[in-house]
Amino acid sequence: MANETKFCEFCGNEVHIDAVMCPKCGRQLEELKTDKGSNPQVVINNNNQINGAAAIGRRECDKWIAFLLCFFLGLLGGHKFYEGKVGLGILYIFTVGLFGIGWFIDLIVILCRPNPYFV
Repeated sequence: MANETKFCEFCGNEVHIDAVMCPKCGRQLEELKTDKGSNPQVVINNNNQINGAAAIGRRECDKWIAFLLCFFLGLLGGHKFYEGKVGLGILYIFTVGLFGIGWFIDLIVILCRPNPYFV
């Protein structure tokens, strides 16, 4: 009972002999002990939500509406105004869709987006 400590091999911090994680650096000190013949229980928490917390403060846009606006009014920035990007829409008006190059790139980018997408 005199020496109930060991040292972390990563940061050198003194930890309790039964510790599995170092409280200073957070690294795993040793493999978790499991019963022989049994598989360790794996817990996966997937919180990827499309319409939940991931969309807070973001605007949902329909891919096909944005594509049609870009195709017909893209040189005037119609799709940018639809996405709520007024500054870029005004820039598209004055530069005729960034000289046509921005309009063409936006057509391809909008086609590669999921439906609906968030801006």
